[in-house]
This record gives sequence, structure tokens and C-alpha cells, in this order.
Amino acid sequence: MIGVTDDASVAGEPDTRDLDDFLDDIYRAQERISQAEIYRRAVAAELPPDLLARVDAMPEGEYAVDEASDLLGGSVG
Repeated sequence: MIGVTDDASVAGEPDTRDLDDFLDDIYRAQERISQAEIYRRAVAAELPPDLLARVDAMPEGEYAVDEASDLLGGSVG
């Protein structure tokens, strides 16, 4: 019998917990954040290189948490 786990990758879904936690943290008491600020905070948080590349590829501008999550592949929003 196969047990149910909290590891999303087991079900073939990407594990977005690190990204979701990061977005929850940086958007606390913020409505919109610029791409440059998201990238700066991602570097400071030492996010994995693949995630840093996704943040770097975001178009310049300001994003609400749901917009950033959609672009980066998270589930926050």
C-alpha cells in the first residue's frame, strides 16, 4: 500500500514550498513589489539557482503576490 506524503514531488507535482514561503515572507505588509526588489531578496534568501533565474527573467515592473506567484510557478495567491 502506498502512503500519502506531504512531498508534492512524489505525486509528480513540483515542490513549491520554498517559493511559497519566500513570497509569503516578502509580501508581508506589502501590496506590490518590484521585480528588482524580488530578485534582491531572492539572492539574500539564497534561493536555488533555477528559482533565481526565473525571478531574473520576470519583466520589469511591480507585482502583487498572486502575479509573482503565477510567473514563478508558485501556489500563493
